[in-house]
Amino acid sequence: MNTIEELIKLYEAHKKRHGKKTYRHISSILKKAKAKHKKSFKGWDHEQSWRAFKGKNFEKLVKYIIEDQIKNLNLEIVNGSKLDRTIEENLPKELVQVKRNLLIDYGEFGYHLPDIDIVIYRLKTKKVLAVVSVKVTLRERIAQTGYWKIKLNSQYFTKHIKTYFITLDEDETLRFKKPAKKGRAIAEADTHGSYVLSEKSIEESKIVKGFDKFVDDLKKILTK
Repeated sequence: MNTIEELIKLYEAHKKRHGKKTYRHISSILKKAKAKHKKSFKGWDHEQSWRAFKGKNFEKLVKYIIEDQIKNLNLEIVNGSKLDRTIEENLPKELVQVKRNLLIDYGEFGYHLPDIDIVIYRLKTKKVLAVVSVKVTLRERIAQTGYWKIKLNSQYFTKHIKTYFITLDEDETLRFKKPAKKGRAIAEADTHGSYVLSEKSIEESKIVKGFDKFVDDLKKILTK
């Protein structure tokens, strides 16, 4: 298990059994992937290697899961890293416009992209509708996601952009609404939506929900 293609193949095998509820079995899928990854690992620290693989490819797996549904809404999806790391001259014209529609103005310190994993935009106009951070646990980026929501909302040309967070929530920070842990409080107050892929049930709110509600929430902003 060394590639995203192998992970997707494992996901598709589970999807045949669990259908639309496969999102609730991602942690189990990753446990199986870890065992396969260990068999092919050559080195001294498998845990470190696995954490890097898991973090990077969990993001790619989420993009794979939602991509067809996004495109069926006549929207497009792109990795944030593609916009951030690629020299503008090497970007397709379409993505150059998307990038410019997402920049944060820091005055004398220039324009900078927010640190996000997925960008969702209108195919025809290149207008960015939503940005998504995808992390295994909240402590990896939930406060940062809240910061970018504030920065995007502070500008006229970006204040319409929704800021979402998708997580496995393996430390169960989002599971209970009250008493709220700090991560849940930040998710409730400082994201437009936070979505959990977990076998365990969570106490849902208008903001914190199961992952199956993500695309439905995205559809709602298309009518505004």
